[in-house]
Order: sequence, then structure tokens, then C-alpha cells
Amino acid sequence: GNDPEIINTDAGRKIAKFSIATNEVYKNSEGGKETNTEWHRVVCFGKTAEIVENYLSKGKEIAIDGKLTHNSWEDKEGNKRFNTEVVCNELLMLGK
Repeated sequence: GNDPEIINTDAGRKIAKFSIATNEVYKNSEGGKETNTEWHRVVCFGKTAEIVENYLSKGKEIAIDGKLTHNSWEDKEGNKRFNTEVVCNELLMLGK
């Protein structure tokens, strides 16, 4: 994705938001290699958000542990909107 977006709340709490990609590689019916990439929105709070702010940037490999959350709201035009995020509980920096 992009570099993490860092938000500082009025209460002095940090929130980090970023996207990660996961790839699934499989063989199609002809035996050729296929790759399916999916993007996931991740949100981190507190100390984890501080770690993200200081050490994470676009292209870094990470492993996360968290839970899926689903949100819905109405936009300005009255349309129902939905999103799904991974709320990060733990983050592990991988690679060099």
C-alpha cells in the first residue's frame, strides 16, 4: 500500500492506518500459475501505532495478529457505506 497514516487524537492517543496485501498462488485448470492479491485495511492503536509510525513504511514485510471488524454508516448523500478493517493486536516486523 502506502506509508501509514498517523492520527493523533485530542486525548493524546495515536492511531495508525495502513493497507497490506496478501497473495494466494495456485494452479489454474491448465496447470498455469495464478496469483490472487487482496488488500486489507489495518488499524493500530496506542503503543502499536507508535511502532508503526517509527518503523513501518511502504513495502516493509510484516505479520499481524488481530480481529476483523465491520463498520457501516451513511454518507452525505444518504447512501449506506461499509468497510472491513483488521484491528491489530500484535505486529511483527519481518525481513531485514
